[in-house]
Amino acid sequence: MLYKYDATTEKCPLPLVKMRVILKKMQQGDSCLLIISDKSSIKDIPRFLSKQGYQFTPQFLNDDVLQLLIKSHL
Repeated sequence: MLYKYDATTEKCPLPLVKMRVILKKMQQGDSCLLIISDKSSIKDIPRFLSKQGYQFTPQFLNDDVLQLLIKSHL
């Protein structure tokens, strides 16, 4: 299953909190497409994912918007 979460209108810590809820729901083989624009989230979320052992692919859609494709790590 592919979860999609567009957090471009939300400020930290909301994107991190909601992303963690999605990550807990994810099963083996699932992915999450997360789009963020808050500067704190752009810095904090990739760091959190790395610390937790998630594989993810970051891609800047423009100067202010980051898209992350996160894979389950089960």
